[in-house]
Amino acid sequence: MASLKLGSKSEVFHLDGDSWFCSSGLASDVIVEVGNTFFHLHKFPLLSRSGVLEQIIGEFCREDDRKCVVQLHDIPGGAKAFLLVAKFCYGVKMELTALNIVQLRCAAEYLRMNEDYGNGNLIMQSENFLNEVFGNWTDSIKVLETCEETLSYAEELHIVSRCINSLAMKACADPSLFSWPVSGPQSMQSSEGTEFWNGIHVSSKSRKVREDWWFEDVSFLRLPLYKRLILEVGSRGMKPEIIAGSLIHYARRHLPLLGRQANIDDGMFYAPVSNVSASSEVDQRRLLEEIVELLPHQKLVKPTKFLIRLLRTSMILHASFSCRENLEKRIGAQLEQAALEDLLIPNMGYSVETLYDIDCIQRILDHFMLLDRNGNDCISTRVEDGQLMGSNAVTPLTMVANLIDGYLAEVAPDVNLKLPKFQSLAAAIPDFARPLDDGIYRAIDIYLKAHHWLTDTEREQICRLMNCQKLSLEASTHAAQNERLPLRVIVQVLFFEQLRLRTSVASWLFVSDNIENSHNISGNLAVFGGANNVAPYPDACTTENRAIVINNNMKDRVSELEKECMSMKEELDKLVKTKGGWNMFLKKFGLRIKFKNSEQKASKLLVNSKSDREMSSTSPLMNSKEHHDRSGESGN
Repeated sequence: MASLKLGSKSEVFHLDGDSWFCSSGLASDVIVEVGNTFFHLHKFPLLSRSGVLEQIIGEFCREDDRKCVVQLHDIPGGAKAFLLVAKFCYGVKMELTALNIVQLRCAAEYLRMNEDYGNGNLIMQSENFLNEVFGNWTDSIKVLETCEETLSYAEELHIVSRCINSLAMKACADPSLFSWPVSGPQSMQSSEGTEFWNGIHVSSKSRKVREDWWFEDVSFLRLPLYKRLILEVGSRGMKPEIIAGSLIHYARRHLPLLGRQANIDDGMFYAPVSNVSASSEVDQRRLLEEIVELLPHQKLVKPTKFLIRLLRTSMILHASFSCRENLEKRIGAQLEQAALEDLLIPNMGYSVETLYDIDCIQRILDHFMLLDRNGNDCISTRVEDGQLMGSNAVTPLTMVANLIDGYLAEVAPDVNLKLPKFQSLAAAIPDFARPLDDGIYRAIDIYLKAHHWLTDTEREQICRLMNCQKLSLEASTHAAQNERLPLRVIVQVLFFEQLRLRTSVASWLFVSDNIENSHNISGNLAVFGGANNVAPYPDACTTENRAIVINNNMKDRVSELEKECMSMKEELDKLVKTKGGWNMFLKKFGLRIKFKNSEQKASKLLVNSKSDREMSSTSPLMNSKEHHDRSGESGN
């Protein structure tokens, strides 16, 4: 800590009770009252250095008075500051430090101790020392902290503004370019090239200092001064993510409820609000609202987890509506970065219906979708065939879709969760944002299990939230056997699964035909290869063997698909028979003609696949030879 020693005389002041006496050998002729402290001093040393004391003593103290009384109850710094002033006037040894310089400078200004009352008076001495202190980071922090005791006087003398400017300049600059010490973590790895800083042996090489080296020091400041420092740092071009980091550090230090959010991740709920005293609750609410206003508006400079914790704390402290709305918008702007456990915000409203705050998540999701539609975030666009254009564009929306599907599955067991709220939250996600509907199907299944009293109409309404065509094989298998689903949905699942299998069979048969044709071509090329039947291409034999293997695999796959198709048909027949037979089923759903046509097409497809499999039972070489012989006979 920087210091400045003044005076040369030995100590002559001593304390007796609440009174200070000067043992100079002369009887005191003036008593200075500062609060409840009395100073028994002499007129001449005081009036020779202070214009105010000269005026007061001249007006109120007569020459025939043995002792005159001077009251200085308004002096900045109180009795401590005036004791230093008295020592300076008597020339007694004293020391200026970063802890007392502000009070002493304000007291000197109050007493008008300028150069008109002696060269090197207290105002000039304190100003020179302040300029030296402002060059040191640690001392500047201490000076700014002490300004709170005499804030109005320090503001008039521009001590606060000069100190903040000095700190902001140091925080924004590269600390490795300057010689002031910082309290942040630093490593001096090189032992080459040394120098001395104030007699301390340090490395002259570049020191590695993290960008958050100043967070801890400024976190001890009171909110008004810290706010001014952050605004000044921002005006000097500090990166928004660094400013956000400092605000997060400050909030964690001064908001105890924010630190308790970790208990939520462990499955515990908040501590009761009654644990926080009324006065501290008001202070914390004001502090939280100020921090929210200071947060940079740029996206992703603040962790989403921290924003959600701030939102939870604002609910506990009953922060203003504008504060909570601000946080919800900030969270909505970067919702894709949130985790599922962060969204499980307990409902702390006066009319608690559900365990978790569904309305809050709905508003956050609405903000996200609004930004997505306005183009501020990645916009999901579809081409004419319904596919998404650009995988990077749909990534945030897809992440949010998966997040909301998981959230719905977590809140679905709540028996108090009404169907309209569940539908509104699920329907906010567009259909194209879900590559698969397994997540929303799982949430619907959990909701139907917990709300078994729903009517058939309500069950069909909630099942419209999912697309049966976008269920995976595992989800389709589960849905086909799910008794909680309406019959119409089960039939749709079976229909689309059978359609998918038919498409797979057709594609595999098409590939098989192409492979057989390639075998025939390779056989013909082998025949025309020469007398020794040598293939004209060096890889002909390898290609032929590979085709044989592929053909065998194809036949096995076609056989498996045929069995799956027959199994699906048998399950569908059993399902319809339990409901009154084919006629009632077809008449009820109006599918008689369509199903007949699809059944005839399926039979033809199975017959064709069976005949193709029998025709391809021989080797490719034999097929090519027979084909060649038949072609020759037809030619003859």
